[in-house]
Amino acid sequence: MTKRLDVTKTEARISELLSEYRIPSAAIGVLCDEEITDFAVGVKDRATQEPATTNTIYQCGSMTKIWTALAFMQLVAEGKVGLDEPVQTYLPGFKVADPEVSTSVTPRHLLNHTHGIEEAFGDPGEGDDVYEQMVENIRDAPQVHPLGYTHAYSAALGYAILARIMEVIDGKRWDRVMKDRLFDPLGLTSTSSWREQVDQDQAATGYLIRSLEEEPLVSPMAYLPRAYGPGGNINSTPREVLTMAHVFLNGGTAPNGRRIVSTEAIREMMASRVPIPDPYLLGSEWALGLTVFHWHSETVYAHDGGTIGQQARLRILPDSNLAITLLANGGPRDSFYRKVFNTILIELGAATIPDLPKPDPTLKLDLSKYEGVYERPGARYEVAAEGGKLYLTDVLNPMHAQVLGKPDRITYELLPIDEMHFLMPSDDPLEDTQTVAIYDFKNGAAQYLHTNARGIPRARH
Repeated sequence: MTKRLDVTKTEARISELLSEYRIPSAAIGVLCDEEITDFAVGVKDRATQEPATTNTIYQCGSMTKIWTALAFMQLVAEGKVGLDEPVQTYLPGFKVADPEVSTSVTPRHLLNHTHGIEEAFGDPGEGDDVYEQMVENIRDAPQVHPLGYTHAYSAALGYAILARIMEVIDGKRWDRVMKDRLFDPLGLTSTSSWREQVDQDQAATGYLIRSLEEEPLVSPMAYLPRAYGPGGNINSTPREVLTMAHVFLNGGTAPNGRRIVSTEAIREMMASRVPIPDPYLLGSEWALGLTVFHWHSETVYAHDGGTIGQQARLRILPDSNLAITLLANGGPRDSFYRKVFNTILIELGAATIPDLPKPDPTLKLDLSKYEGVYERPGARYEVAAEGGKLYLTDVLNPMHAQVLGKPDRITYELLPIDEMHFLMPSDDPLEDTQTVAIYDFKNGAAQYLHTNARGIPRARH
């Protein structure tokens, strides 16, 4: 690409969007033709009014999974672990409730979220043995779905198991593995994997936006528990996120010339994919630590992240030799990210983010096939037909609802895109339109509901 970003113009637009969404700050990085442009808008802490800068450290949330997958693929490239070897090869005591899953689940299943093991890891504590303890705690964990049957995002467990494999092979704790294998070789000084390593003077304060009329509230949870480390606890800056993204644009090589991983490993991470049942919001396919979007004719590799009060987005466009990241201390909001990124993409003459599909009012569906309760720990959705229309009720955990300032039951009309996919618009000005898949029909009834990357089976009782 030859176009360059007009930073002043872009900053002005992002300042408008921050005001519209009540998000205190955002830091943006653009890696274009080997050159990083980064800037920040807003305040990192509303109490002190200290401005956000390009050195402000934000929580990356689930974007962490790219980092963990990249380090794990080093072990693969070194011949120390096989993507399709059973986890028990490396963790002989590994066991879950299903005997076949215990002996057959592989790192590839964990990386692409097709293992189906419920996140039933209890409280593993905050100690250095947290991932070892998580593996021990899931000995009775049931399956959300059969091994490899469908995609169902694992927020913490799958990548914690990968981290434990890394600990056993490298003989050191996961946090140290990440520093030695990625942070130091990449030359990163502001990126860390554990809250105690974060320079608090540089850290952004997270905020909840519960209303456009009231002031943002400081997040009641400053950091996620350590159990989420390999799947959600990396903290970084836009420039350092893009230093990692450079590895994907350059066949495994860092900006400093260091080879981080083999070109073959990068290709495997991008090429090994499974379909996502709900393909519209978080990508249509899931690769190894990466989600995959198709923006018009451009294939885009990505990962989103969200903690309680912060959000992160990364998009890598190999055909355009371009990567963009957004870190913010409020949200997440899908429409905010789309407006920010499309502003930049248009300026650079790159492929833009497609709009969500339109509903098809001509579809005649047998609504009874979709009705029912879809449930797993921490998630319950009730789907019912009324007056020839289909509705979904999201049943929130009362504590979660209280933190968000929402009722514990929220009902949405489902507008069909096709026989499997629906738009889920909201009357709440703080909620963007979501999408949902209801699929896998057997004996006249759908067996799974999939939204926000989570897979939820039909309740069996």
